Amino acid sequence: MTTMRDAVDLESAVEALNAARSVTILCHVQPDADTVGSGLALALVLHRRGIPVWVSFAEPAELPESMRSLPGVHHLVAPGDVPAEVDLLVAVDCGSAGRLGALADRMSGAANTLVLDHHRSNTRFGSINVIDAGAESTTSLIVRLLDAWGVPIDAEVAHCLYAGLVTDTGSFRWVRPGTHELAERLLATGIDSAEIARALLDTHPFGWLTMLSRVLSTAQLEPGVHGGIGLVYAVVRREDIAGVSSEEAESVIDIVRTTSEAGIAAVFKQSSSVADRWTVSLRARDSRPGADDGVDVAEIATALGGGGHRFAAGYTAYGNPDDLVAGLLAALG
Repeated sequence: MTTMRDAVDLESAVEALNAARSVTILCHVQPDADTVGSGLALALVLHRRGIPVWVSFAEPAELPESMRSLPGVHHLVAPGDVPAEVDLLVAVDCGSAGRLGALADRMSGAANTLVLDHHRSNTRFGSINVIDAGAESTTSLIVRLLDAWGVPIDAEVAHCLYAGLVTDTGSFRWVRPGTHELAERLLATGIDSAEIARALLDTHPFGWLTMLSRVLSTAQLEPGVHGGIGLVYAVVRREDIAGVSSEEAESVIDIVRTTSEAGIAAVFKQSSSVADRWTVSLRARDSRPGADDGVDVAEIATALGGGGHRFAAGYTAYGNPDDLVAGLLAALG
């Protein structure tokens, strides 16, 4: 691997993309709309320039239903179809090589590697690292990259970029100055924002309701955690999500985190293939009346082997739920 660059280095990223004669774009495991939207937007641009491009993620086996209407999905290939060797490998929205799952081995066959991400906990695992922890989403970073590249953003590319923006900002609940201007720029291409949001955020199968009824019955509140900020958590066992997709399980955290008595939320999700492996999603509020300034869940997740953002993070752990909860409580203090 060549010398690592840690700054937001758009010029070097553009040079790498211009020089590449073949490109693999890897999204993180259990992909969301930010990683897939970023990958497909780049793939659309590269394909139009005549560059062979492959987009993939290690797991699950299929793209979640909510993202199948994104333009450029025909560029997605199964993990086994990702070339072993390529001019440039681009990792989008991945805080570490571990987030690539089984596809992390493709990095060794790439002449150059480019990491595009907005996670503060990013480990800078590429040859070129374009990391902006202040960016609302990785897709918003892709907009800046395309501008630096001199590539116009049309409706297809904007659709992919808007998908990541609307989901990673929680439907624009978590924004910064300029976020709405970016959204307006993307909307001006003619994309249907209501339909994009409906597909990504407001559509679930009936089985989701019965899954929720089982999972939410496990919810527990620990009001004294972290100086009175409080923790609420729930457990998703493999039998709870039989018959529903992994993205339905991912959505549980967005309901659990609405608990008013807790500033921290966690959902423990059992692996479908390894009984003692669990993925843990963490969420935090900015602050809560009567509590201190909150908690940085990215620090907690990083200490437990994961990573993420201040208000949204996650990690993988092994054991039984009681031990996992005890470990999280100990980390929170």
